[in-house]
Amino acid sequence: MNQRIKRHRYITGFDGVRTIAVIAVILYHLMPYNIQGGYLGVPIFFVLSGYLITDLLNQEWQQNGEIDVWGFYQRRIRRLYPGLVTMVVATAAYITLFQRSLLVNLRAVIVTNFLYVYNWLEVHQGQSYFDRFGTQSPFVHLWSLSIEGQFYLFWPLVLIFLWVVVRRRQPIFDIIFIGAFFSALAMALLFQPGQDPSRIYFGTDTRMFSILLGASLSIIWPSTSLKKDLPNSARLFLDGAGVGALLLIIWMFFQLPGESDLNYRGGMFFFSLLSVILVAAVAHPGADMNRLLSNRVFSWLGKRSYGIYLYQYPVMVFYETKVTNIAQHPWLYALIEIGLIVTISHLSYTYIERPLQHFDYRQTKKVLHEFIQRDSRYGFKRAWIVLAAVVCLTAAIGSFSSQAAQTKPKTSTLQSKIAANEKSIQKHNQKVAKESGSQKIAASSSDTSATADSSSSSSTSQQTGVDQLTSSERQQAAKLQITAVGDSVLADGSVDLQQIFPQMYIDAKVGRQASDAIGVLQGLAQQGKLATTVLLSLGTNGPFTADQLQQIMQIIGKQRKVFWINTHVPTRRWQDQVNQSLQSATNHYENLKVIDWYTYSNSHSDWFYGDNVHPNEYGLKFYSSFVAKKVLQGE
Repeated sequence: MNQRIKRHRYITGFDGVRTIAVIAVILYHLMPYNIQGGYLGVPIFFVLSGYLITDLLNQEWQQNGEIDVWGFYQRRIRRLYPGLVTMVVATAAYITLFQRSLLVNLRAVIVTNFLYVYNWLEVHQGQSYFDRFGTQSPFVHLWSLSIEGQFYLFWPLVLIFLWVVVRRRQPIFDIIFIGAFFSALAMALLFQPGQDPSRIYFGTDTRMFSILLGASLSIIWPSTSLKKDLPNSARLFLDGAGVGALLLIIWMFFQLPGESDLNYRGGMFFFSLLSVILVAAVAHPGADMNRLLSNRVFSWLGKRSYGIYLYQYPVMVFYETKVTNIAQHPWLYALIEIGLIVTISHLSYTYIERPLQHFDYRQTKKVLHEFIQRDSRYGFKRAWIVLAAVVCLTAAIGSFSSQAAQTKPKTSTLQSKIAANEKSIQKHNQKVAKESGSQKIAASSSDTSATADSSSSSSTSQQTGVDQLTSSERQQAAKLQITAVGDSVLADGSVDLQQIFPQMYIDAKVGRQASDAIGVLQGLAQQGKLATTVLLSLGTNGPFTADQLQQIMQIIGKQRKVFWINTHVPTRRWQDQVNQSLQSATNHYENLKVIDWYTYSNSHSDWFYGDNVHPNEYGLKFYSSFVAKKVLQGE
């Protein structure tokens, strides 16, 4: 605690607020399509940090007429650095030993995290916060700590300037609130519908409004000046506002997707205002919200929320890499991961964060000297120093390897194939559009096959999906006009499908989700490129809501036949959710037929690349022929 502040209230309800926020974030990362607004736990942390830090600095200014900036920096470093450094170094050591594919760019990740500018590294590299397919970075969540670190660096200086120059509370509040408004405005102006919003999600300029709203609250709502005795009407108003804000916050956890247009055009700003109301109600000693959010469980979790936030992603990434059948038992594995996160966080809090926060670093040399003495009073505890040294050395070796200096991972065989397929798709689509526009009959299947093979990695001597069809099926396929929209699985099989269906127009993109496909289908419909038969391959990168499915079917229309390939993605929790949703949808949409690729391929691991999702060269003939036969049977 800051010894320069004579009077300071510890508000126990804030541990409850932290608990709610960290639970939302954890559930979002574990089940992003069930708790689709759980990422909003971060703005709660921002608002709370802005309020508490500014409140403490204001108290110091009011009581002492100055702010000990260097002392503030020291306290922040003592509180935050031990946990951060331990997590980053331990994670780097694990990567070096057991998951070397993640070594790419490790050196820059470590340095930028220690300097609290990691969020800008993510922006610079174009990293997506919302692409959840493939191996994730165990550091991606640390962007928020960098924003807070930047706030801690500059805010004491800004606050001193405001108190010296402006002096009065109301205009200071106005300036800070206007700053928050302009930050939210920057978010709205920079947002581009249909594009990945990760730039504005990570940016300090576009996310600072939550912290500034909390800071502005502390100017007019200082914790030490709030009176415990309130009239019943005022108390009931505060309680009603606090409970109402909390209920709306929880509702938005379930209702506001991270890629929603509304989120970046005022939704997150509104949510931050709700968080301000909640913090204000909890902070007031005359209201009941503090007692409502104060209990042993919330206190225990709230105190460890920093460690829980730190260790969540490494645990999830490393654990899920080792488990190949998460889709079979998603809730069981989620509970195991939560248990691991809480356990590691508790150990970090007990043996690293708290001891090092209160450690007298002037005694470092003396303590180290005592550790190495033969008759040291530390005994077996000296082994921890050895272990820490080994972990640091391992992390250093990994971070200084040539792979850690690379900025991009090597291109895999699958990535190369999809890239080659994209060129072939573009050529073929131009040909289909030209022939369709002039009402010409498409080229024969053999001619198309030759065109595709010139751009594909497939060998002409290797049996393809075409060879699995009968002569009558080939003739039927050659005449069928199809529009196909999908993700990387469709991109993987696109050339093989176009060999079978020479009049097929394909729009496939890596990382595409159902929400992205809505805009794509609208564009194709407006351009007149939606054929009477539509093939969809969506769900690999996440499930979809009933509303998104309804929008897709409405755009396509009842007059068209829709074939939807279900998913084979056993390494993700949403596999069964997607497949069950599709099967249920056939009861509501008469023109929708599900192609059950999952059941057909589930016992054939040799059909897939190492990710067990994308068909390999051998599996593609089964994928394309199976899809083709189901489409032809449904015609």
